[in-house]
Amino acid sequence: MFCSVLSGGVRGVDSFPVHVETDISNGMPCFDMVGYIGSEVREAKDRVRTALKNAGFTLPVARITVNLSPGDIKKSGTGYDLPVALSILSCMEVLDAGSLHDVFIAGELSLSGQVCATKGILPMLLRARRDGIKRCIIPAANSGEGSVVEGMEIYTVTDLSETVAFLLGQKSLCPLVSHLKEDLMADRDYEHDFSRIRGQKMARRGAEIAAAGLHNLIMMGPPGAGKTLIAKCIPSIMPPLSEDECLEVSSIYSVRGALSSDEPLITRRPFVAAHSSSTDISLVGGGLVPRPGAVSLAHKGVLFLDEIPEFSRKALEALRQPLEDGVVHITRNRDICSFPADFMLVAAMNPCPCGNWPDMNRCTCDEARRSRYLSKISGPFLDRMDICIVAEKVSPFDIQSREQPECSASIRQRIVTAHTIQKKRFTGLSISFNSQMGNHEIEQFCRLTPPREELMKQMAAKYEMSARTYYRVLKVARTIADLSGQNDIGDDAILEAVRLKVSFA
Repeated sequence: MFCSVLSGGVRGVDSFPVHVETDISNGMPCFDMVGYIGSEVREAKDRVRTALKNAGFTLPVARITVNLSPGDIKKSGTGYDLPVALSILSCMEVLDAGSLHDVFIAGELSLSGQVCATKGILPMLLRARRDGIKRCIIPAANSGEGSVVEGMEIYTVTDLSETVAFLLGQKSLCPLVSHLKEDLMADRDYEHDFSRIRGQKMARRGAEIAAAGLHNLIMMGPPGAGKTLIAKCIPSIMPPLSEDECLEVSSIYSVRGALSSDEPLITRRPFVAAHSSSTDISLVGGGLVPRPGAVSLAHKGVLFLDEIPEFSRKALEALRQPLEDGVVHITRNRDICSFPADFMLVAAMNPCPCGNWPDMNRCTCDEARRSRYLSKISGPFLDRMDICIVAEKVSPFDIQSREQPECSASIRQRIVTAHTIQKKRFTGLSISFNSQMGNHEIEQFCRLTPPREELMKQMAAKYEMSARTYYRVLKVARTIADLSGQNDIGDDAILEAVRLKVSFA
């Protein structure tokens, strides 16, 4: 007897269809699983055998062969348990094969027969919808992820017996009701707001420009200047995520197993703060079974590196490729996994190891020690930072001032307007922000008049800009012009962009 059940696997953050094919025939009694499977999938036969027994089903004394097709893609994870068990029951004629036709099924089984949550359900459901599947059965613990997918009948089950009863028509289940629209329209409360930041006029301006164009930002200043608070406030002024961006970011968190039932959809731009002890693998992703790292969890949001000179050189250099390409490629044997990593990098550092330079009365560092500290940030890495800001120490006058700083909501209005200009500009292209422009787009959208071309040449010669720095200054100038509502890049935009780039010089 033969049966095939549709399931799915995850490769990077993309899902692919998997057909769980089962055959029960005469021969030496055994239970074999094939199809280029990982160790956790190979262990499924023991979980399935015990779960079936505890659910009241006895496996026949026969040769059971389960194949996960296609056989040239590595399968990992525990989500194949439920489709394997149901395909066996179909071969045993407990279930009608027609009840499993064109039904997507995924879920892990416990030894008692309970259906447990599995990682990556959201990208699996999105792929099933693209393939035209109309009915799905997933674990009840993954109901939050299922509730954000529209256009499908998605049923949730708690145990194997309930699943069998549903497929036999002995029990009715209600499909999930999608809450995608409500989640997207829900009010977004931010823990940190720019109204809490006093002084730091240049840092606030730099953060606004960076958020408007998704530019990389690095801040240097003494401890207590507010660098960390500014970084935490940046998501509150960024433009809201679109529906496609919400699903894309949520899929990454689903693969990582980081979605909760209380928040099954990421509706705000992520903010990920990495510790200085982070390894290159924890930042860019990897592992025996590749999983997304911090750069992918910060996709479409902010990756914050505090005390950046304390990060290992290897970890920082690993960021250079995703900063340029917006994607991470990880090779494992015959597989290549890709994780999106289109993030805004925000970094903070002290001007010296003690943090008090240039106050010579308090600084305990000599020039050699300070140079060694600053040299931990390589030139090529610093070259990839669009905006470099010196955050001055906040004065008592600023702290005691009764003037209320501008709040995030007001700043966000200007940024949303600038982002609308960028979306219209890049219609038909695969980019949304000025920072994502390549050389071809820069030549098309950052054209300068002859006098301004001469100004840029003078600035490039004065500060010995590399080609990368030259283009990054133009992209920041384009964002400054967008914030001002100007079609052309003016002298003020060029000079401000140069000043923001060469602040560390």
